[in-house]
Amino acid sequence: MSVATLPQIHSYGHPLDMGEDRFGLLRDSSDAARDFAELRRRFAADGYLYMKGYLDRGQVLEARAGLTERLAAAGALDPAYPHIEAIAKKDAGYIFQPDLTAGNAPVQKLLYSGRLTDFYRGIFDEEIRHYDFTWLRAIGPGKGTNPHCDLPYMGRGTHQHMTCWLPYGDVSFELGGLMLLEQSFRRMDLLEKYVYRDVDTYCENKPTEVAKVKEGKWAFTGTLSRNPPAVRNKFGGRWLTAEYKAGDFLTFGMFMVHASLDNRTENRLRISSDTRYQRASEPIDERWVGVNPPAHGPGGKRNLIC
Repeated sequence: MSVATLPQIHSYGHPLDMGEDRFGLLRDSSDAARDFAELRRRFAADGYLYMKGYLDRGQVLEARAGLTERLAAAGALDPAYPHIEAIAKKDAGYIFQPDLTAGNAPVQKLLYSGRLTDFYRGIFDEEIRHYDFTWLRAIGPGKGTNPHCDLPYMGRGTHQHMTCWLPYGDVSFELGGLMLLEQSFRRMDLLEKYVYRDVDTYCENKPTEVAKVKEGKWAFTGTLSRNPPAVRNKFGGRWLTAEYKAGDFLTFGMFMVHASLDNRTENRLRISSDTRYQRASEPIDERWVGVNPPAHGPGGKRNLIC
């Protein structure tokens, strides 16, 4: 598939420039699935690995079934359709429900054992540890996620951990999967003042920040921009994406700028999860581990004199 044959892609309400120097497709590294030395080389060069068909499709779809049953029980799905189709109720919007993964055996098995954890052991070349918090998203028709890096949300431990974005089903360009900004992780001249900030840290001597925290908001949201085309113009490179299949996953580091395509379907949910893996020997962010991780709640806040 060439860029010239692709449909117009939209992200966060903006049509992207589809020129070949501004938009492209992710490099598939499944050809090196058993060669971890080569995968490490590609990760160092590209900042990501797209592993097409690496996971068992049947296992992924079993996990999808476990999630759609819970989404139906939560009232998010249109009861006129089979749950597995994930047809959203009208105006479903953005559903962020990490609790849907708790005690969900097919999901836990897929994410935290077997082939996926073996992959990260191979990449890190040592024993690993994963975050206990699972970011589960079901995105209805409308805007996707705006451009950001992950480090502002999870930077209190190692900075060498990796995100795994995994779709629970096939994701067309219309349904809208994840996209990465090519080579953006190298642009520390543009990222340094942004990426090392912590969304859960606030200045206790600044009343406006204290007020936001008391309202359950962030003093700093972690957003890099709400305009994906403008980000590309500033950073250079291309926005890279793919039409994903159940069994694919995409992994990248904390400094990679990424966003998602808009869901331009009439009524379908795009279900995906974000999970994080790191070397067991390195420090871990305390917000994301334990039976009930504090996450971005009151227990995760830090106040400073600024």
